[in-house]
Order: sequence, then structure tokens, then C-alpha cells
Amino acid sequence: MTRDVLPNLSWSERTARTGAAVLSGEGRGLRAALAFIGPSFVVSIGYIDPGNFVTNIEAGSQTGLKLLWVVLLANLIAMLFQALSARVGLATGKSLPTLCRETFSRPVVLAMWLFAEVAAMATDVAEFLGGAIGISLLFGLALMPSLLMMGVLIYGFLLVQNGFRPLEWAIAAFVAIIGIAYLAELWLFPPDWTDFLFSTFVPRLQGSGSVTLAVGILGATVMPHVIYLHSGLTAARIPARNLDDTRKLISYSNREVVFALGLAGVINMAMLAMAASTLHGSNGPDIADLETAYKTLLPLAGGAAAVLFMVALLASGLASSIVGTLAGQMVMQDFTGLKLPLFLRRLVTMSPAFIIVAFGYDPTKALLYSQVILSLVLPVPILSLIYIARRRDLMGEFTLGPKASVIALGAGIVVIALNILLLLTLVGLA
Repeated sequence: MTRDVLPNLSWSERTARTGAAVLSGEGRGLRAALAFIGPSFVVSIGYIDPGNFVTNIEAGSQTGLKLLWVVLLANLIAMLFQALSARVGLATGKSLPTLCRETFSRPVVLAMWLFAEVAAMATDVAEFLGGAIGISLLFGLALMPSLLMMGVLIYGFLLVQNGFRPLEWAIAAFVAIIGIAYLAELWLFPPDWTDFLFSTFVPRLQGSGSVTLAVGILGATVMPHVIYLHSGLTAARIPARNLDDTRKLISYSNREVVFALGLAGVINMAMLAMAASTLHGSNGPDIADLETAYKTLLPLAGGAAAVLFMVALLASGLASSIVGTLAGQMVMQDFTGLKLPLFLRRLVTMSPAFIIVAFGYDPTKALLYSQVILSLVLPVPILSLIYIARRRDLMGEFTLGPKASVIALGAGIVVIALNILLLLTLVGLA
């Protein structure tokens, strides 16, 4: 391609071209490495969405730093499944929903799609409501107008984004905003760093309540929609010409997963540490509500800390809702072959949040029950991912080996069992 044609390429096309050059041994340096950064940052927002805010704040306010080790463990499990999802996309050139459609019978596929749609709506309840609560508290608006503002902002972004690269950098920017906000929170209210390090690596609990919190953190770790989405994001991003290219792409992907989800894990730890420093013990009451956390932080920590908290929440809600909509669109298209117009797809996923607010239902309880729904749906993507990854006819030489399969299946059983335990706890049977 001649030099005068290059400026006509889109940002995404230039990124794909750079990535192809690196795979051929031509590219070097930071610009070359950046070509492979993106998909893991997009899915990482699922691990720092408003649902994580609630869990981490409740854990920090009730148990201090004692459950930091649970956050670390949860993050390691997340890395495993997201790396596996990306591997499936890179090895096959297809998304996980597409592979399921081609592998399983039509009734099974339709059931899987319906489960995925329920998961998409349940996920968006937490993400959309969380962002709307951020707008409401920052600007003093009622929740319904805040929901409308969220809808307009998200739809506007989805309407103007063109190709994969603008989305990747926009979500990375949102992650950076959340990270900077919590770095500032830790600077304003630093934890006991000795206790921080000890609690990160030494498992300990504090009564039956901390057991429930630990189960909640671990059980809600892996999000169904980002398992499906990651495979789709990597499938055709930078096409591989041969097995060596695929091998290199998987290597780059694994490193990005560790980096991006490691950053998300640090942010989750910072959330918990901030809650422990400002809301735990004699400094404040136990907190399990975003609005209460904000109003409690105002007198305890000052306006700057409370505003940082809400800015991070708003960035989290916006970014995770954008990603959730795109995941829902990909899931429907790849499972069924149908593609809804963008505005209709957005309307489907955000409608439960409007119904909840319109009928005056408690947003915090809605967030809670959305996690219950996700707990019920989660086994479907986890087990289908492991099954597809072990199919040599689909994965070729990148088939998951026996040892890796045992680790993945063991982690999947742990997550599913913890979700069942969480569900039983929430309904009062455990």
C-alpha cells in the first residue's frame, strides 16, 4: 500500500496493520506493543463495575482489610477464564457464542442465548443504576432524570464509535479515571500498609458475616457477558496468517490479560482499603449502599474524597454499560444470527433499570438480586468455554491440555459452588 493511501485508513485499520507488521518481525518499540493492547482492558471494566463497588465497600466497612486476600484470589480466577476466552477467539477466529451455535443442537443454543440475554439485562441493572446513582449524587438530580442522562450518554458514545480501536482506548481511559480516583483516595486516607500486605497474602476471616462477604466477592468474580465478549474481541482483530502468528497473538494476549486484570484487581483492593480506612470501626457505620457510602464519606472524609468516589462510580457505570451493550449485541448476533439496531439493543438491556426506578423499587436490592440472577446463569458460559477449549477439532494445537483443563475445571467448580452458596445465603437457606 502506498504512503498516500495510509492517511485514509481508520484508526482500527492502522492498528491492525501495525500488529500484522509486528507479527512479521518488522515492528518494534512502544507503538508496536500498543497494537496488541485493548481487548483485556475492555473486559476489565466488568471487574470494576458498580457491583464491585458495593461488594468492596461492604467488605471494607465491616471487616477492615481482612478480605484483601479474597480480592486477590478472585482476580487470579478472572485472569484464568479471560485468558482462556481470548485463546479460543484467537485459535479459532470465532467468538464463543458462534462456536456454541455451530457445536450444540439448536434447542440447546436457543436456551444458552436466552440465559445470556437474562445475564446481559441483570448485569446492566447494576451497571446502569450504579452510574445513574453517581450522576444523581454528584449533581443533585432525581434518579429517573439521571437514568435518562445515562441512556443518552451511552447511546451517544455507541453511535459515534467506529471500529474496535476507539472503544478500546475510551474504556482504557475510563479505567484510568477510576484508578486515579482511588490512588488519590489512598493518598488522602492511606491504610496500614503492613496490615495491607499481610491481609493480601494471608487468608483470614472474622465471623460468619465475613464468610458471606468472601463468598460474595469470589462468587461474583467471573461475569458471563465478558467471558463471551473477550473471544469476540480477539477473534478477528489482527488476523493470523499461520500457526506461528496465532502463537504470538496468544502470548501477547496472555500478557495483556495479566496487566489489565491485574490493574483491575489493584483498583478493587484500593476500593476495599479506602472503605476500611474511612468507614470501618469507630470511624463510621457498616456500609452496604452506594448512596449511604457517599453521604457517610462527606462528613468523615470531606467533600474531595466523596466526589472522587462518585466520579469513579460514574466512570465505572458509563464504561461497563457501554461494554455490556456491545456484549449483548454480539451475543444475540452470534448465537442466533439476528442483529438488532443499536438503539433497540440499548433499550432492551436498560429497560429493567427504568422499570425498577419507575415502580419505586429499592435500587440496592435490585443490585443484590441482579447478582443472584448472574449466579444462576454463570455455569453456562464457564462450562461451554472449557468444553470448546478442549475440542481438538476446533482448537488444533492450541487445545487445552490435561493439566490446564483440570485447573480450569477446578476453578470453574469453585466459582459455581460459591455462587450456589451465595444464592442459598441470600434466600436464607445457608
